[in-house]
Amino acid sequence: MAQLPSIPKGTRDYSPEIMVKRNYIFDTIKSVFRLYGYMPLETPAMENLSTLMGKYGDEGDKLLFKILNSGNFLSDVSDSELQERNIPKLTNKISEKGLRYDLTVPFARFVVQHQSEISFPFKRYQIQPVWRADRPQKGRYREFYQCDVDVVGSDSLLNEVELIQIVNEVYQRLKINVRLLINNRKVLAGIAEIIGYPEKLTDITVAIDKMDKIGREAVQQELRERGISEEGILKLQPILDLKGGNEEKLVQLRQVLSESETGLKGIEELNQVFNYLKTLKISIDIQLDLTLARGLSYYTGAIFEVKALDAEIGSITGGGRYDDLTGIFGLKNVSGVGISFGADRIFDVMNQLNLFPSDSNTTTQILFVNFGFREEQFCLSYLQELRNQGINAELYPDTAKMKKQMAYADKKGIPFVALIGENEINSGIVSLKNMLTGEQKNIKLNELAEELKKETI
Repeated sequence: MAQLPSIPKGTRDYSPEIMVKRNYIFDTIKSVFRLYGYMPLETPAMENLSTLMGKYGDEGDKLLFKILNSGNFLSDVSDSELQERNIPKLTNKISEKGLRYDLTVPFARFVVQHQSEISFPFKRYQIQPVWRADRPQKGRYREFYQCDVDVVGSDSLLNEVELIQIVNEVYQRLKINVRLLINNRKVLAGIAEIIGYPEKLTDITVAIDKMDKIGREAVQQELRERGISEEGILKLQPILDLKGGNEEKLVQLRQVLSESETGLKGIEELNQVFNYLKTLKISIDIQLDLTLARGLSYYTGAIFEVKALDAEIGSITGGGRYDDLTGIFGLKNVSGVGISFGADRIFDVMNQLNLFPSDSNTTTQILFVNFGFREEQFCLSYLQELRNQGINAELYPDTAKMKKQMAYADKKGIPFVALIGENEINSGIVSLKNMLTGEQKNIKLNELAEELKKETI
């Protein structure tokens, strides 16, 4: 027996049943994005490596999928270079493009490339797949979808508040119980200054960002390996141990970071965001978390992470403020802020908690049974009329046994089946069967559309 084909590890096929549920997530998120005035955008799956490299930190760069150049990709590589096995040098010669790691950097590239064509502040949403050469595990894939929403060209903290409102609205609609964690990279920079290692901000943030995954002991060991002294690690502990509500933590932080201008600036930004939120009805729990660092090196201000409270999975949404991202492409002084919803993890959470609506698998509302050529012709006109009124309808394409046609409707989750035989044609009625209750009743053909609309209310 021939071996069945397979797909790469860390990727998944999406069956029609799964796609209906995924589209429910996408449609829900899109509707909220549009509610706040964001417009759709798409960028290519591949970008020039010069666009991608250096934007995600050393660890992120290692996770980029690189694409071999077309044709003889070794044509410019000498035998001595091959034997030398200098991977970075070889990569530069054999690969010029890579699959996008996220949607934010391509978005920044788009803004710079098309700056004369767009109006600022520029608000866009983007729902596309991204790729990371990560080790596949539960909740972590090599190919996954992100649902990004960003605004660039404005420094206002109202944008951060609006993103929090979007998070609140999305998860209310999806009925997922979540907690939003918030921090500020300026606060983290201030912490690095206070413990004596301002130049090691990235090393410190990459380490403490793993606190909830690997624990304090492992984080401390990683800090040692990254060159932080025991004294510096000791100074860090009370900062990470701050207790109380958000306002209490900010009060304590002001004292701890009183000698750091950068740190105090971050505290003021957080305080302003919290003050805005007091005037709004936000149902989700929002917590200031000083261990939240988010590893991406382009964040410069507020950073966000959202976790599902009723499911064991990593963050399902994350993002933050970036002041310098377009600057690396030549467009200075254009600040932006955005968040990304992880559609695959959201799907896993909703599946695990059985949160999808009962009708989320229903694509066809009514199936017409096929009794033969005359009945086919008669049903076609009614099919067209139903579709014109926005009702999803189909006719079984073959004159098969009734049992087979009903099994098709049952397996596909079609809620209603219409039986129109010779008697029904002559009398102008349709025998309508409810597949869920088993109830069957006769109604006039010209009343079928209204009956189906009534059943879906």
